[in-house]
Amino acid sequence: MTAHAQPRRRALVVGGSTGIGRGVADAWAEAGLDVTVLSRSTPTGPGADRLRWTATDLTDAEQVAGSLALATAGPLHAVCYSAVHYGDRRALFRDCAEAEWRRQIDVNLHGLWLTLSRTVPALRRTDTPGVFLGISSEVVYNAGPGRSGYAASKAAGAALLDSLAQEESADAPGAEALRVVQALPAGMVDTPGIRRRRPDGFDYSDYMRPAGFAPLARELAATAGAGLHGAHLVVDGDGAWYPVGERLPVSQSRRIPSGAGS
Repeated sequence: MTAHAQPRRRALVVGGSTGIGRGVADAWAEAGLDVTVLSRSTPTGPGADRLRWTATDLTDAEQVAGSLALATAGPLHAVCYSAVHYGDRRALFRDCAEAEWRRQIDVNLHGLWLTLSRTVPALRRTDTPGVFLGISSEVVYNAGPGRSGYAASKAAGAALLDSLAQEESADAPGAEALRVVQALPAGMVDTPGIRRRRPDGFDYSDYMRPAGFAPLARELAATAGAGLHGAHLVVDGDGAWYPVGERLPVSQSRRIPSGAGS
């Protein structure tokens, strides 16, 4: 009898065309997973040919529903939510428009909720525990002036994932079917989104690179998050990670004059 090849494990990265999400998507593809990316822009550059892509704008509810339905048609082994809307610039609360707040909520929080609602059942349909990786931020712990909407929406997203992790605790029925992990960069990360907010000639030499998240992504792919369920991890520039409880991430906040950008 001819042995049938095992189907490739499937992964989904929401917001995976650039930035930290792309670092995770590339690492999972290198680990042999069949990776689908949902994002507005097409993944480009080295490794893009290994990624499936579905154009998805997280502010378009109908498009999001369709994209997630396709992505969850079969079991998923790993999911990462990395989509984020920082805002056009840092600005004091009194200078922020309602439209900006709504977009931050749509992308940073509601998009996460939609992704969880569609992918958790797919993560539970695997023969090994599925893992959900949420990309967090130091602003969850530090807040800070000029980032009220970003801080509020990211903190709410972290609480949403914490609540899910507690529902999936060791004494919950079927707890081994799903593991939830949150991770955040120790410092600023060199991404296209950040570069749009910086002046020409800015020095990025001390910024982290998205590939710094590759070691953690590979670990999650190999172990399905064993021993890391419910953890908040800080990833440093060398790719090492430590629990946020060991030391809080450094605040990236600064004083912002009224009407000034960042």
